[in-house]
Amino acid sequence: MRIVQLANFYTPASGGLRTCVDEIGRGYLAAGHERVLVVPGLADADELTPAGRRITVRGLRFGTAGYHVLTARRTRPLLERLRPDVLECSDKLSMRWLAPWARRAGVPLVLFSHERIDAILRTRVPPGFPLITAADLANRRLATRVDRIVVTSDFARAEFARIGADHVSRIPLGVDLDTFRPLDVPATASGPVRLILVSRLSREKHPERAIEALPLLRHGAVDAELTVVGDGPLRDGLGQLAADLPVRFAGHVSDRHAVAAALAAADIALCPSPAETFGLAVLEALACGTPVVVPRAGAAHELLGPPGSGLACDGSPAGLAAAVHTLLALPAETRRGAARHTAERFPWSRTVTEMLRLYADFEPALRSA
Repeated sequence: MRIVQLANFYTPASGGLRTCVDEIGRGYLAAGHERVLVVPGLADADELTPAGRRITVRGLRFGTAGYHVLTARRTRPLLERLRPDVLECSDKLSMRWLAPWARRAGVPLVLFSHERIDAILRTRVPPGFPLITAADLANRRLATRVDRIVVTSDFARAEFARIGADHVSRIPLGVDLDTFRPLDVPATASGPVRLILVSRLSREKHPERAIEALPLLRHGAVDAELTVVGDGPLRDGLGQLAADLPVRFAGHVSDRHAVAAALAAADIALCPSPAETFGLAVLEALACGTPVVVPRAGAAHELLGPPGSGLACDGSPAGLAAAVHTLLALPAETRRGAARHTAERFPWSRTVTEMLRLYADFEPALRSA
């Protein structure tokens, strides 16, 4: 089967989206299928990667973060030549032109929903804006255009359940349990408590809450320091907020092994974003044996496992600080063991198997076509 994946906002600095698309693509390839990834960029390119073939289509610039987007004019002729058996699209932006093409070509179209519209827009619209109404309207249009919608959590599924969509499949993501693993030699308990935040530094992620929790901990007799891994439009403002605090900004780190090492060396990972539809950074921290503190809003709390693996709180700086206090009361061995055990429930092989099982439902139609 030739599975063609499309993804906007896929760049060398992308976080969870790039990881997800490539890991699933690698699984398709290992299962004997042909995988082709189509992404936008500065210039056209066609290359073979460990995850299969990747075609870059010169696209329009989008926003100020260096993103580009696929256009119908340049992408539809490529799809005509590729003749996919299944189209898997990882963004909602392309649906307007992609869905009519897929319908005419008789190609099943699957939307892999990586974001929840109302959660993403909540920090970007003025008070009083009819957010739920607008999100429901957009999702109704999306739901009628695709053969299947894949979500990764109950939180992500809720926006489609709200409009009565019945062609939604919940398939959790996974984690590379070999790259993200506990340190071979456990860190010593001496020195300050090492906190870490791995996140894009943007409004909907609320990274400032992790920094604001730090003085609360220090005033509460917890000698804590924070490492921030990631970059984004809030970087300069966060630097000012962190003045005179033990905060180190590592910037964007492209080396996955370096990210894993930083996570494994931390005592607790803070993940304050209430808009996560899964929480890949949360799962990577757990795989490294590092417990997490997450908000009750969003999907990240759905990843928590046995006591010690992490805590959910109200997401405020005070809530984050209180949860850190509670976790530190448990032995480090208990916390780290519970965290790793929790992550082991989510191998990427499980995600790939469930996606291919979903595509098997399309096989009679594919044979007929």
